[in-house]
Parts: sequence; C-alpha cells; structure tokens
Amino acid sequence: MKRMLASTAVALVAVALASPASADLKPEEQIEIRQAGYEFMGWNMGKIKASLEGDYNADQVSAAANAIAGIANSGMGALFGPGTDKDIGEVKTRVKPELFQNMEDVGQIARDFVDAANTLAEVAADGDADKTKAAFGDLGNACKACHKKYRAD
Repeated sequence: MKRMLASTAVALVAVALASPASADLKPEEQIEIRQAGYEFMGWNMGKIKASLEGDYNADQVSAAANAIAGIANSGMGALFGPGTDKDIGEVKTRVKPELFQNMEDVGQIARDFVDAANTLAEVAADGDADKTKAAFGDLGNACKACHKKYRAD
C-alpha cells in the first residue's frame, strides 16, 4: 500500500511538473490525475489530524505535511485544462463550471492554498504540536475556500 501511494505521488509530481506532458494528456487523464493528487493530500491530512488528536508524532506529521506541500507545489493547475469541466464517460468530476470562468479568483485561492501548505510543512518541521495545529487549521480553511465555491457536493 505504501509503495503504491509513493508511486502515485511520484507520478503525480512528475506529470504535473512536465507541462508539455500535461498538455498531451487527454481531459479524462487530467481529471484522474488531479483527483489522485487531491486524494493523496486528503490521506495525508487525515494522518496529520489523527496525530494531532491522539499521540502526536512529529516525524509522521512532518512527512505528511511535506507530501502535501509537494503536491500543492507540483503545478496541478495544468490539470484543469480544456474539457476537464465535465464528466467524460466513466470519469466523473465534481468541479463546477464556474471554476473555469473565474480564473483570477481561482488563482488567488490556489496561491493561498500553496502558501498554507508550505507554512504547514515549515511549522511541522519544528515539531511544535500547537503551532502545527494552527497551521493545519489554516490549510483546512484554504481547502474549504475552493470547495465552497468550485466543488459540487
């Protein structure tokens, strides 16, 4: 399981960073890859939350925060290309069409998310549970900012 998740993360980062490769992806592939990235970040958010609510493990939290920051900084915006605003066959998306009509707002939300992810990684590296909890809350709020506006239920 860990091996598969690590492979997925590496593949996501590699694809997202290679903008010409992103341009060559079919819309359904872009949707699948971006969903995998968000799922991977969500899994790591769950690990951080569990640690903050239980026995705090600074090393595990720092590793999870670094994984989130890595995906956040990978250029996932390239995976919101033309044709990715709707379901394609069996590939479903919850992105609202409004996302593609408000790119300035979306860009600011994305920058805020990346900043929050980077801050969490920096704070978590210091091992202070209280500061990490605050930074984790900020990251959660950054996620919600997009979900509330641009993600269908």
